[in-house]
Amino acid sequence: MTAIAAFLRKTPITRLQDYFTARGFISLSPIDWTKPEPEVVEPLVKAVDNMSDDEKLRVVLDAGRVAALADEPGQNALQNVVLNRTLFDKLEGANNRSLWVFLREPDRFRLAEEVRYNDERRRGRSWSGFEVEKGCAVRRDPVSVAAFTNAVRDRFATPHVHVDVFDRHRVILDDQECDLVQVAVYREGRPEDMLGFDANSTLSRRIVKPVFEAALTYETDTGVIEVVANTREDRQDLTAFMARDLLGIDYKEKPIPLREYDVSMLLKPFDFPTDDEDGIEGVTVKELRFMELGERGERITLESMSGAERSIWEMAEKRIGLDIGSTGRVLSIATEAPEWVITRARFTIKFRPGPDGGRGKSLTLTVTMPHGCNVKDMTPHERLIGEKYLRRWGILTDSGDIGDLNE
Repeated sequence: MTAIAAFLRKTPITRLQDYFTARGFISLSPIDWTKPEPEVVEPLVKAVDNMSDDEKLRVVLDAGRVAALADEPGQNALQNVVLNRTLFDKLEGANNRSLWVFLREPDRFRLAEEVRYNDERRRGRSWSGFEVEKGCAVRRDPVSVAAFTNAVRDRFATPHVHVDVFDRHRVILDDQECDLVQVAVYREGRPEDMLGFDANSTLSRRIVKPVFEAALTYETDTGVIEVVANTREDRQDLTAFMARDLLGIDYKEKPIPLREYDVSMLLKPFDFPTDDEDGIEGVTVKELRFMELGERGERITLESMSGAERSIWEMAEKRIGLDIGSTGRVLSIATEAPEWVITRARFTIKFRPGPDGGRGKSLTLTVTMPHGCNVKDMTPHERLIGEKYLRRWGILTDSGDIGDLNE
């Protein structure tokens, strides 16, 4: 009940009253909603705890869905799809906004969950991007959607497929937005035999049919289809179906290459330029992982802990004999000096305190050569800052990254 209690305490009483009234729970003890909020929350927590197991589980599951969209990525996802954006923006509190959409626009709430599913996996292991024609209109007529649905049904040999096609946007640099059309695909998987307890608490086997989700987006200004699905073969086929049935174009596979990162500039002390309006106090390299050319089976990692008196480059100069060129020091036997490359770097961007004071926030970026970076796992705002400066500093190097307009 800890998570439920926290959810109830963070949500306005008026919105909770809307929820419990709309759901029509019969095992909930009477609540006097007219009392001041502090005098309602604790009785409500106890009342929920005393509900029947089935109804209490319904509250737990609903609260989990609502809370999942109460963080920054979830709120951005809701903004993408909510119909009454004006009223949504006026509501105070993330839990309040999330529960309001859950109750008033349940279909849009599910679309927001689909947006988050897609964006959380973007540029991850289950993501691929493909370049197709620009300027296409996504077909949404019943015939085209049925053709796409039937193609998915035949490809995965399943009788049940559900497809959603809807407009959304994605925030890119400088608070600009690019317009997207997202296609969410749900398909029923093969039956699975699982253990479970029946109504008499007897362990028994039951047959379940899991539902698998995939997501595609099309950006008309760049002509890019991005797809999230389990395997590369699935992603290739879903892209081909979308191009043929929903865009009406001939599809010739043209994958977008993986992003490329280069941290070779960190072999020497590096000045990280920033813009004053971003409120950045400083950038500190906290960890470098080195590999000696010709010794691929061994790596050396140096980490600068809090309070360290030396910089990471001074550590490297002392520990592995790296000639950083900052002191004029010449290695004693230059012909025997190893040649190092950096395979991973971790650095922290420290922000100045906000207007309310307190400690400034920090953003930690980890880059692994040649294609790995944790920026994909961050909130949208953190991702924008991270990608901006990875490009500024020459770490994000590829010029063919066309997944976002103006990115």
